[in-house]
Amino acid sequence: MEKAIMIGLDIAKNVFEVHGRNAVGEVVLRRSLKRREVEKFFTKLPPTAIGMEACGSAHHWARLLGKVGHEARLMPPTYVKPYVKRNKSDAIDAEACWEAMGRPGMRFVPVKTVDQQAALSLHRSRELLVSQRTQLGNALRALLSEFGIVAGKGKAGVAHLVEELRAGRLELPADAAFAAMTMAEQHTALEATADALERRIAAQAKADNRARMLQTAPGVGPLSAHATLATIPDPAVFKSGRDFAAWLGLTPRLDGTGGKTRAGHITKQGNQPLRRLLVLGATAWLRQVKARPEKGSPWLRGMMARRPIKVVAVAQAARTARILWAMLTHNQPYRAPAIG
Repeated sequence: MEKAIMIGLDIAKNVFEVHGRNAVGEVVLRRSLKRREVEKFFTKLPPTAIGMEACGSAHHWARLLGKVGHEARLMPPTYVKPYVKRNKSDAIDAEACWEAMGRPGMRFVPVKTVDQQAALSLHRSRELLVSQRTQLGNALRALLSEFGIVAGKGKAGVAHLVEELRAGRLELPADAAFAAMTMAEQHTALEATADALERRIAAQAKADNRARMLQTAPGVGPLSAHATLATIPDPAVFKSGRDFAAWLGLTPRLDGTGGKTRAGHITKQGNQPLRRLLVLGATAWLRQVKARPEKGSPWLRGMMARRPIKVVAVAQAARTARILWAMLTHNQPYRAPAIG
């Protein structure tokens, strides 16, 4: 078999598709592999570049292919899709991966280490539990509202309802009381588990020098610092702080034609969990600045005076992303700008 200089690989749960071509673009390899055959097959091949979509389990396979001498290149699925020809099949997807990886302007996703993925698993698990906790809290409110029982907003309101339920002070039919208590117990269990994950993340952030350094920036806590380091341990992946903010989806969407360019809402086309943490941290920082204006920079105070607070929070999050990139690049703590 003639050597393939590049290979497109479509990964799946059980069946993998391989598409390789030689230096002149002729197809020299087209094959389906079962999961157990993948490692043995690529171990026998000469070292080459292998392109895959950065989807589920892609980082695992990229690490495995790297161990057997190949160069794994991960690409965002949205960047590969334009190269999919008519119809849709795994073989066509593998060919699209081959086509996309050879484009001069293609952007590749750095392969995550096992430790990085383990750290991010804490955040994903916590995010899922917090979402389920919120759903259960809303369902409990809705159930009790059908019997004229309401409570205040937020976690405190749900906690009050649970306390009243356990004390038996709510006038409910037996079946409704049983259903409400079941959801209340599940809500309490989810809250305890989510808090345990958060404590683990905070402990790791406290023990890491770079995480402690990042927390000197305004609006950055243990969760944001830990997630940032787990997501981008090497800031050199981005050319500038703005590139990092754009990757997070915190920069405006541009719409230009006829020499005119308009800036719209933020793209939201990046890392959603980290973007959410930065926006929440910026919102908390704005509350502090509102109470004590001297803590905010002139830029921030000016924005708060003329813009809606949610717009300012997103702008501050984008600014925080640039600050974090600069801190990681120069390995220096945050230095507040001089207020004249």
